[in-house]
Amino acid sequence: MTSPHIPPYGTPDAPLLVVRGEAELEVDPEIARIGVTVTARGRDRRTTLDDLTHRNATALDLVKSYGDAVDNVSTGAVSITPELGQRGRGERIRTYHGTVHLTAELTDFTALGELTTRLADLDLTRVDGPWWALRTDSPVHRRARQQAVHEAVQRAKEYAEALGTTVAALIELADTGAGASGLRPQAAYGARMTRSAVMAKGEPAPDPLDLEPQRIQVHAEVRAQFTMNPPRL
Repeated sequence: MTSPHIPPYGTPDAPLLVVRGEAELEVDPEIARIGVTVTARGRDRRTTLDDLTHRNATALDLVKSYGDAVDNVSTGAVSITPELGQRGRGERIRTYHGTVHLTAELTDFTALGELTTRLADLDLTRVDGPWWALRTDSPVHRRARQQAVHEAVQRAKEYAEALGTTVAALIELADTGAGASGLRPQAAYGARMTRSAVMAKGEPAPDPLDLEPQRIQVHAEVRAQFTMNPPRL
């Protein structure tokens, strides 16, 4: 809030100085997210549901087998959809289509390629990702905000110095980087993999994908208002 003793536009005795401070950091990601979609299809509703339940359990067991490398695994949307035949009258169901969506977050990137490949090798399973991100409480966000504030202060001092005076007081500091244009990790490329047939008996396991983490751009911006000591112009 602006001080009641200082007008928002400044005065000759307390000129107003408004500056912007920005910070742009490029850092390594802390989390890799992958999306897993398990599918089942059949003419019988119960059989389709049983197949979906089995494949979902298989995918979950595989993800959880990586222990501490997986920071979090969650189930999203689940659907069982009857599909009607295109010919004939009445509500004649041709087939049932079921899906389960899972999301896994990994902090150990050495296991990421192997897990992604093994999931994609499961029957009727699709894998999307990875998407690279930072933790919500990552110290990188704090470091970016602090650098933005330091730049605003440095700019204010440089402008005041150019006028032969000094900064007197801080009036307002606003985080203009908040919201949609604030600190936001950028997503990586997406890789989609599916397999529609059961792996043949005796077939060797697929080689793990080599997934290189994509560095993340973190941005912070502030707007600061200062008063200056009156310059001698």
